[in-house]
Amino acid sequence: MAENENTTNPGEQNVETPEGMQLVVQTIYAKDVSFEAPNSPSIFLEQYKPDISVNLNNRVEDLENDSYEVELQVTVTSKVEDKTAYIAEVKYGAVFGIKGMEDEVRNRLLRTFCCEQLFPYVREAISESISRGGFPRFVLQPINFNALYEQAQQQAAQQQGEANA
Repeated sequence: MAENENTTNPGEQNVETPEGMQLVVQTIYAKDVSFEAPNSPSIFLEQYKPDISVNLNNRVEDLENDSYEVELQVTVTSKVEDKTAYIAEVKYGAVFGIKGMEDEVRNRLLRTFCCEQLFPYVREAISESISRGGFPRFVLQPINFNALYEQAQQQAAQQQGEANA
């Protein structure tokens, strides 16, 4: 076997850093894809000037053997006046193998880089489900997961400071 040959399982993507840290994408999968148009067909007879809201959530679960599940969920709700035109919800998950990293580095990777890996799958599923529901295609705009992580860290530090005061 050649010295630099990749020895991971087929389908796994392996990223090694110079310090021997390792990040492996073991699998990516759809956990939930749902679309509801509770006011159809009458909503199609109205002038469609929607008020659209986007809700984003992520979750990390520590599995065994240096494996972690990361879940990214996006819910898009479209309303026309007081009527719900549609609700599209997509939840994708992935299992990542992470070795040789300090807790802080690993936690940042799980909440940023790993979510970035799931985002294209979520974006495509949201767009497709909405267009198949008969509504104009919706393009989920890019999300800066690093900025969201920093904001969450600042909020947690602020809450910790208030709790200790």
